[in-house]
Amino acid sequence: MSLVFAGVCSHAPGITGRAQLAEPATRDAFYSAFYRMGDALRATRPDALIVVGAEHFGNFFMNNMPAFALGMADDYEGPIEDPKWLGIERRRIPGNAALSKRIITEVMQTVDVAFAEEWKFDHGIMVPLNFLTPQYDVPVIPVNINCQGPPLTPLHRAWAFGEALRRAADSVPQRIALVGTGGISHWPATPDSGKINEAWDRELLDRWVRNDKRALLSYNDIETYRDAGQGGFEIRTFISIAAAAKGQGHLQHYAPIPIFAVGCTVAVMDVAA
Repeated sequence: MSLVFAGVCSHAPGITGRAQLAEPATRDAFYSAFYRMGDALRATRPDALIVVGAEHFGNFFMNNMPAFALGMADDYEGPIEDPKWLGIERRRIPGNAALSKRIITEVMQTVDVAFAEEWKFDHGIMVPLNFLTPQYDVPVIPVNINCQGPPLTPLHRAWAFGEALRRAADSVPQRIALVGTGGISHWPATPDSGKINEAWDRELLDRWVRNDKRALLSYNDIETYRDAGQGGFEIRTFISIAAAAKGQGHLQHYAPIPIFAVGCTVAVMDVAA
């Protein structure tokens, strides 16, 4: 069929795990935008949702760190973290192994990818699903871009991967939704946890909304680490969505929420021909 939906969102564990500690009005405005994004996604009647995330050493470690990996299973389990800590119950999440295989096979025509028949979802996928598909009734195809173990996946390859995902989505008969999750600026698991560079975030989001390829690919990891922390490396997921959708973006919500330790973002992008 085709790609029918594209968007990006934050996935920090504090979004659900520390919900009671946030200022209620700020939290609720973010949650409302997140749920509205889910309403819009489900209104496109997707047969599957590809979630492009940045996995946090739950399944892949430095003994085996692919630049890109896709799941190829009929079901998955998550969260891998303590459910009480994350605020999300552990459950089985439907997949679609046959569809995943078709997507992977097409992506491989231009981008080398790994695949996994077993995958336990961490907060990078479970937090978005909690808002976007709260009934967990849309089959998921998980994707990991290496944003955590240097040498990191180059930004221009994240763009090429997004283009390959689009081609793959357009090649299958099913309706495909695509969501990238991550960052933006944040310093997780460090003494600077809770720090947010709002100016950096807003500049990145402006480039993303305009789908400015040159500007998006102009970042380098040294400057990103300095200005946006190691969490800023997750811009790779946003870049892949921009490449896949090809359209203009719409920022639906952005607010720095230190107790969630991230600039909380919800945005969608028009799917252009």
